[in-house]
Amino acid sequence: MIAAQAYEEMTQSGKQFDDLLLEQLPQVKFIARRIHERLPQHVPLEDLVHAGIVGLIDALHKYDANKNVRFASYAKFRIRGAILDSLREMDWSPRDLRRKARKVEEVMRQLQAQLGHTPSEVEMATAMNLSLEEFQHLLDEIRGLDLGSLQVESLEDGRETNLADMIAGPSELDPLHIFLEGERKQMLAKAIAQLPPREQQVLALYYQEELTMKETGEVLGVGESRVSQIHSLAVARLRTILAGMGKTRTAAMAAPLVAQGEGTWKRS
Repeated sequence: MIAAQAYEEMTQSGKQFDDLLLEQLPQVKFIARRIHERLPQHVPLEDLVHAGIVGLIDALHKYDANKNVRFASYAKFRIRGAILDSLREMDWSPRDLRRKARKVEEVMRQLQAQLGHTPSEVEMATAMNLSLEEFQHLLDEIRGLDLGSLQVESLEDGRETNLADMIAGPSELDPLHIFLEGERKQMLAKAIAQLPPREQQVLALYYQEELTMKETGEVLGVGESRVSQIHSLAVARLRTILAGMGKTRTAAMAAPLVAQGEGTWKRS
């Protein structure tokens, strides 16, 4: 009798597992497609779907209903994370491509300092000795480099470091973590507000409304490729703006310490 009951519970548990797996498969495909549309064509969609399914199975094993988080929300986080991890392992973005992306950001910083305003695509193209068409083709090339890769290249020896290995994983309940997360969101909101309206629209439709690149293009009346270009430029601008904010914030925090140091030097 006890054995029969245990078997029934195991069968029921297995059925719930299978039901949840089937229920979330569309979400795996949706997330994989959204990420894939920002990648070069040589990256197979099937590989992303497979990685997403692995993430979903991992989520099913690790989900804790006592955390008061919906399984669909938890699974979405794990699926996306598994796909991004697979891309990092794949090393799909050549070093030359990352150099091109850094060049775009560098020129953008220089122009913004010189012109006093956010440079247009025409101004960027001119500064890089490219035609507008060539510059937009470059934006197509570097699309997808903002997918969450934490690989950075040292300016000293050219070797790459994964910043994820250097960042501690604080508890979600850690007050410092909560404060820093809120501060990051505020900085991002301020940075987005400085983007041209068209780029703000693309980011809102793509991230808030969760439309695909194709659907975003239909709303804006442009092609999918053009949406991808606008997205790549918006991300490059955000990185430039956020880098500037970071330097300003660091300088502001350092100012009282510098003043205190100067006072100490004068007294001595």
